[in-house]
Amino acid sequence: MTVAAALLLVGPLAGCDAAAHAIEGIGTAPSTSAGQSSGGGAAREAGQALVQLETIPVKGRAPKTGYTRDEFGPAWADTDHNGCDTRNDILARDLTEETFKPGTNNCVVATGTLADKYTGTTINFVRGQDASSDIQIDHIVPLSDAWQKGAQQLSADQRKELANDPLNLMAADGPTNSAKGDKDAATWLPPNKAFRCEYVERQTDVKAKYALWVTQPEHDVIVGVLKNCL
Repeated sequence: MTVAAALLLVGPLAGCDAAAHAIEGIGTAPSTSAGQSSGGGAAREAGQALVQLETIPVKGRAPKTGYTRDEFGPAWADTDHNGCDTRNDILARDLTEETFKPGTNNCVVATGTLADKYTGTTINFVRGQDASSDIQIDHIVPLSDAWQKGAQQLSADQRKELANDPLNLMAADGPTNSAKGDKDAATWLPPNKAFRCEYVERQTDVKAKYALWVTQPEHDVIVGVLKNCL
Protein backbone atom coordinates (compact mmCIF):
# COMPACT_ATOMS: atom_id res chain seq x y z
CA MET A 1 0.00 0.00 0.00
CA THR A 2 1.33 3.46 -0.88
CA VAL A 3 1.54 6.31 1.60
CA ALA A 4 -1.18 8.05 -0.38
CA ALA A 5 -3.40 5.02 0.07
CA ALA A 6 -2.62 5.03 3.76
CA LEU A 7 -3.79 8.63 3.89
CA LEU A 8 -7.13 7.57 2.50
CA LEU A 9 -7.29 4.64 4.86
CA VAL A 10 -6.74 6.47 8.12
CA GLY A 11 -8.02 9.97 7.43
CA PRO A 12 -6.54 13.03 9.19
CA LEU A 13 -3.93 12.30 11.80
CA ALA A 14 -4.56 13.53 15.30
CA GLY A 15 -2.13 16.21 16.44
CA CYS A 16 1.19 15.31 18.02
CA ASP A 17 0.02 16.50 21.41
CA ALA A 18 -2.84 14.03 21.37
CA ALA A 19 -0.48 11.20 20.51
CA ALA A 20 1.97 12.29 23.20
CA HIS A 21 -0.69 12.31 25.92
CA ALA A 22 -2.00 8.84 24.99
CA ILE A 23 1.04 7.21 26.57
CA GLU A 24 -0.89 4.59 28.50
CA GLY A 25 -2.44 3.32 25.28
CA ILE A 26 0.86 2.91 23.46
CA GLY A 27 1.93 -0.67 23.11
CA THR A 28 -1.41 -2.22 23.97
CA ALA A 29 -2.52 -2.99 20.42
CA PRO A 30 -1.65 -6.45 19.11
CA SER A 31 1.26 -6.52 16.69
CA THR A 32 2.32 -9.05 14.12
CA SER A 33 5.50 -10.19 12.49
CA ALA A 34 6.85 -8.13 9.62
CA GLY A 35 5.44 -9.36 6.37
CA GLN A 36 2.15 -10.42 7.89
CA SER A 37 -1.00 -8.37 7.61
CA SER A 38 -2.61 -7.15 10.82
CA GLY A 39 -6.20 -6.30 11.45
CA GLY A 40 -8.20 -3.34 12.59
CA GLY A 41 -6.50 -1.14 15.15
CA ALA A 42 -2.94 -2.29 14.44
CA ALA A 43 -3.29 -1.50 10.74
CA ARG A 44 -4.84 1.86 11.53
CA GLU A 45 -1.97 2.75 13.87
CA ALA A 46 0.54 1.81 11.17
CA GLY A 47 -1.34 3.98 8.67
CA GLN A 48 -1.36 6.90 11.09
CA ALA A 49 2.37 6.47 11.65
CA LEU A 50 2.97 6.56 7.88
CA VAL A 51 1.06 9.82 7.66
CA GLN A 52 2.92 11.26 10.63
CA LEU A 53 6.27 10.17 9.20
CA GLU A 54 5.66 12.32 6.14
CA THR A 55 5.54 15.40 8.41
CA ILE A 56 9.03 14.68 9.81
CA PRO A 57 11.90 16.36 7.93
CA VAL A 58 14.45 14.15 6.17
CA LYS A 59 18.00 15.43 6.66
CA GLY A 60 21.53 14.23 7.09
CA ARG A 61 22.90 13.29 10.49
CA ALA A 62 24.51 16.23 12.29
CA PRO A 63 27.89 15.82 14.01
CA LYS A 64 27.88 14.24 17.48
CA THR A 65 30.11 17.08 18.67
CA GLY A 66 29.20 18.28 22.16
CA TYR A 67 27.03 15.29 23.06
CA THR A 68 27.07 14.02 26.62
CA ARG A 69 24.34 12.38 28.67
CA ASP A 70 24.39 15.49 30.89
CA GLU A 71 22.96 17.53 28.00
CA PHE A 72 19.65 15.77 28.76
CA GLY A 73 19.68 16.52 32.47
CA PRO A 74 20.34 14.22 35.43
CA ALA A 75 19.57 10.57 34.79
CA TRP A 76 16.07 9.50 35.82
CA ALA A 77 14.89 12.79 37.26
CA ASP A 78 11.44 12.90 38.85
CA THR A 79 10.00 15.09 36.12
CA ASP A 80 6.36 14.25 36.90
CA HIS A 81 6.87 15.11 40.59
CA ASN A 82 5.22 11.92 41.86
CA GLY A 83 8.00 11.20 44.33
CA CYS A 84 9.51 8.37 42.24
CA ASP A 85 12.39 8.61 39.81
CA THR A 86 11.71 7.84 36.16
CA ARG A 87 13.51 4.47 36.19
CA ASN A 88 11.22 3.13 38.91
CA ASP A 89 8.16 4.63 37.21
CA ILE A 90 8.96 2.68 34.04
CA LEU A 91 9.76 -0.54 35.91
CA ALA A 92 6.43 -0.26 37.74
CA ARG A 93 4.63 0.36 34.43
CA ASP A 94 6.28 -2.40 32.38
CA LEU A 95 6.75 -5.21 34.92
CA THR A 96 3.99 -7.45 36.20
CA GLU A 97 3.63 -8.99 39.66
CA GLU A 98 5.94 -6.28 40.94
CA THR A 99 6.74 -5.79 44.61
CA PHE A 100 8.22 -2.67 46.17
CA LYS A 101 10.97 -2.01 48.67
CA PRO A 102 9.40 -1.38 52.08
CA GLY A 103 9.33 2.20 53.24
CA THR A 104 9.44 3.72 49.74
CA ASN A 105 5.72 4.45 49.36
CA ASN A 106 5.46 1.83 46.58
CA CYS A 107 8.14 3.63 44.60
CA VAL A 108 11.29 1.50 44.47
CA VAL A 109 10.57 -1.72 42.56
CA ALA A 110 12.08 -4.75 44.30
CA THR A 111 10.94 -7.66 42.11
CA GLY A 112 8.79 -8.30 39.07
CA THR A 113 8.47 -10.06 35.73
CA LEU A 114 9.16 -8.49 32.35
CA ALA A 115 7.64 -9.76 29.10
CA ASP A 116 10.50 -8.34 27.06
CA LYS A 117 9.33 -6.89 23.77
CA TYR A 118 12.74 -6.78 22.12
CA THR A 119 13.36 -10.52 22.44
CA GLY A 120 9.94 -12.01 23.11
CA THR A 121 11.30 -13.67 26.27
CA THR A 122 10.34 -13.44 29.94
CA ILE A 123 12.84 -12.02 32.42
CA ASN A 124 12.61 -12.11 36.20
CA PHE A 125 13.70 -8.90 37.92
CA VAL A 126 15.25 -8.91 41.39
CA ARG A 127 16.66 -5.62 42.59
CA GLY A 128 20.38 -5.83 43.27
CA GLN A 129 23.82 -5.33 41.88
CA ASP A 130 23.12 -7.22 38.64
CA ALA A 131 19.62 -5.82 38.06
CA SER A 132 20.74 -2.98 35.80
CA SER A 133 22.50 -5.40 33.46
CA ASP A 134 19.57 -7.85 33.29
CA ILE A 135 16.88 -5.24 32.66
CA GLN A 136 17.65 -1.74 31.43
CA ILE A 137 15.43 1.23 30.70
CA ASP A 138 15.83 1.93 27.00
CA HIS A 139 15.37 5.22 25.21
CA ILE A 140 13.46 4.07 22.14
CA VAL A 141 14.92 7.04 20.29
CA PRO A 142 18.46 7.00 21.69
CA LEU A 143 19.60 10.29 23.17
CA SER A 144 22.72 10.37 21.01
CA ASP A 145 20.59 9.85 17.91
CA ALA A 146 18.23 12.60 19.07
CA TRP A 147 21.21 14.92 19.62
CA GLN A 148 22.37 14.39 16.05
CA LYS A 149 18.88 14.93 14.63
CA GLY A 150 17.62 18.12 16.17
CA ALA A 151 17.89 17.91 19.96
CA GLN A 152 20.87 20.27 19.95
CA GLN A 153 18.37 22.99 19.10
CA LEU A 154 16.03 22.11 21.98
CA SER A 155 16.18 23.90 25.29
CA ALA A 156 17.72 22.17 28.31
CA ASP A 157 14.24 21.65 29.78
CA GLN A 158 12.96 20.12 26.53
CA ARG A 159 15.91 17.72 26.40
CA LYS A 160 15.29 16.73 30.03
CA GLU A 161 11.64 16.07 29.16
CA LEU A 162 12.68 13.93 26.18
CA ALA A 163 15.04 11.86 28.32
CA ASN A 164 12.33 11.16 30.88
CA ASP A 165 9.24 10.94 28.65
CA PRO A 166 7.42 7.60 29.15
CA LEU A 167 6.59 7.68 25.44
CA ASN A 168 10.31 7.24 24.74
CA LEU A 169 11.09 4.76 27.53
CA MET A 170 10.70 1.00 27.91
CA ALA A 171 12.10 -1.68 30.20
CA ALA A 172 14.12 -4.06 28.04
CA ASP A 173 16.52 -6.98 28.07
CA GLY A 174 19.88 -5.50 29.06
CA PRO A 175 22.21 -7.26 26.59
CA THR A 176 19.85 -6.57 23.68
CA ASN A 177 19.54 -2.93 24.64
CA SER A 178 23.33 -2.66 24.88
CA ALA A 179 23.64 -4.16 21.40
CA LYS A 180 21.20 -1.54 20.10
CA GLY A 181 23.32 1.28 21.50
CA ASP A 182 22.53 4.56 19.73
CA LYS A 183 21.54 2.99 16.41
CA ASP A 184 18.49 4.26 14.51
CA ALA A 185 15.96 2.15 12.60
CA ALA A 186 18.21 2.04 9.54
CA THR A 187 20.82 0.03 11.43
CA TRP A 188 18.89 -1.75 14.21
CA LEU A 189 15.44 -3.28 14.63
CA PRO A 190 14.23 -5.52 17.47
CA PRO A 191 15.10 -9.21 17.03
CA ASN A 192 11.47 -9.93 17.92
CA LYS A 193 9.84 -9.17 14.56
CA ALA A 194 6.39 -9.07 16.16
CA PHE A 195 7.37 -5.86 17.95
CA ARG A 196 8.83 -3.99 14.98
CA CYS A 197 5.58 -2.26 14.01
CA GLU A 198 5.08 -0.77 17.47
CA TYR A 199 8.78 0.05 17.75
CA VAL A 200 8.96 2.26 14.66
CA GLU A 201 5.54 3.75 15.44
CA ARG A 202 6.84 4.92 18.82
CA GLN A 203 10.04 6.25 17.27
CA THR A 204 7.91 8.23 14.82
CA ASP A 205 5.74 9.58 17.65
CA VAL A 206 8.78 10.72 19.63
CA LYS A 207 10.50 12.38 16.69
CA ALA A 208 7.33 14.22 15.75
CA LYS A 209 6.67 15.33 19.33
CA TYR A 210 10.15 16.80 19.80
CA ALA A 211 10.63 18.19 16.27
CA LEU A 212 13.49 15.81 15.46
CA TRP A 213 14.32 14.61 11.97
CA VAL A 214 15.15 11.31 10.28
CA THR A 215 17.80 10.39 7.73
CA GLN A 216 16.76 9.07 4.33
CA PRO A 217 17.82 5.45 5.09
CA GLU A 218 15.98 5.63 8.43
CA HIS A 219 12.87 7.00 6.74
CA ASP A 220 12.93 4.25 4.12
CA VAL A 221 13.30 1.44 6.66
CA ILE A 222 10.43 2.81 8.78
CA VAL A 223 8.21 3.02 5.69
CA GLY A 224 9.05 -0.57 4.78
CA VAL A 225 8.23 -1.83 8.26
CA LEU A 226 4.98 0.11 8.50
CA LYS A 227 3.74 -1.02 5.09
CA ASN A 228 4.08 -4.61 6.26
CA CYS A 229 1.88 -3.74 9.26
CA LEU A 230 -1.10 -2.57 7.20
